[in-house]
Parts: sequence; C-alpha cells; structure tokens
Amino acid sequence: MTNCLWCDAQLIVQVHWTEVFNPQAQVNVCQVCKNAIEKIKGPVCRKCSRPFYGEICDDCTSWKSIYNDEDPLSKNVSLFSYNSFMKEVMIRWKYQGDYILGEIFRQLFAKQFKQKFSEKIKHVKIVPIPLSDERSKERGFNQALELASFIHPSPSLLLERHHSEKQAKKSKIQRMNTKNPFYLKESINKPVVLVDDIYTTGRTLRHAAHLLKGNGCPKIYAYTLIRG
Repeated sequence: MTNCLWCDAQLIVQVHWTEVFNPQAQVNVCQVCKNAIEKIKGPVCRKCSRPFYGEICDDCTSWKSIYNDEDPLSKNVSLFSYNSFMKEVMIRWKYQGDYILGEIFRQLFAKQFKQKFSEKIKHVKIVPIPLSDERSKERGFNQALELASFIHPSPSLLLERHHSEKQAKKSKIQRMNTKNPFYLKESINKPVVLVDDIYTTGRTLRHAAHLLKGNGCPKIYAYTLIRG
C-alpha cells in the first residue's frame, strides 16, 4: 500500500515483477490527480507547443523578427497546460520546496523525451536552466535540474546565472526586456536540449539559447514540463 504524492489518497498498486527492480516505474499518483493534470492536445504551434491552429503562433513570429530570422531556439516541446491544478502543484513544488512532488512527472517526462527527441537523443547535451546561487539557497533545489535528471543521469551544468528579480513578478513586457542573466562555463560544439519547468514568453530560454549559439552550439532545443 502506498499513497498519492499530491492528495495522500491510498493507492492499491499491483506491482509487476519488472518494477521490483525499477521503483521509479511504480505508480505514485492517484487517478483523480492524474486526470487533473491537463496534457497538451490538438493543434499546437510547431515552434513552442502553444495550442494554435496554424504553423507558427504570433509570439514565435515576433521572436523570429526580433532575432532577424535567426531565432536561436529551434523548438520547444511542452507536455502540460498551466491549469489551476498545475498552479497549485507548482506553488508547493517550486516555491515551497516540496521536492518529492517532481516524482509525479518522472515517468511521463522521461517517456515523452525519448519519443519527441528520438532522432537527436544520442547526440545532444541535456542542460537544465540554472538558478542563481541566492535563489538556489532560498528554494533548496533547482526544479529544472530535477527534471533533467529524469532523462539523463548526469545533466551538463554548462550555464550559470546572475541573481535577478523573480520572473513571476514581472509583466510580459518586463520579461521580454530583461537582460541576459546567464554566463557560460565552457563552450560547446554539440546540440543542446535546454530543460526547464515552464515556458511562458520564451525569454529565459532564448537568453540561454542565444548565449550557447554564440559560443559554438550548432542547435538548441527546449524541453519543458508546462506551456504557460
């Protein structure tokens, strides 16, 4: 007998013999909570996973213009919508330090990565979006690094970050106009998949992608849990 990581409801789980040797594959969330997590379905922008009827949404068209037709971020893949349930999960997980809640997403995050990036998986570096030292101490962990560890045992910590005001406190215009907070520990000549918890405007990911692109990285993708 085990309990749902979110609502603490008891789970009656029949464990297959293969799962005895792979605890990470076991069920850790009840069906009610699982149903509350809204997967992104239907037509989406092929660049950012935003629900959209057409090829490229208005936001991505704007990014193309801002970067003079050379958007440093080739593509973002997101799995879930930012609904009310996910907002509650994020508050407890990201801002209140409930690290274990990330396990809710482990199985699907790893599975979808293999499907979405199957042609690139052998050649890319997995790079989580970093927190500043101050923010890391405040929260106790980096949720992007936790997500990255679900798809690779040793993510590449190529990026570091200067401390700045929280993105959640900024308006869309303020986010779009933020200075690049990242710096690179070493150059790289392999494709990169940036991992983060949420894609909102795409500004943070493009800051990182622009820096990588200017230091030898040939192609940058993003893999995010949520599309805001």
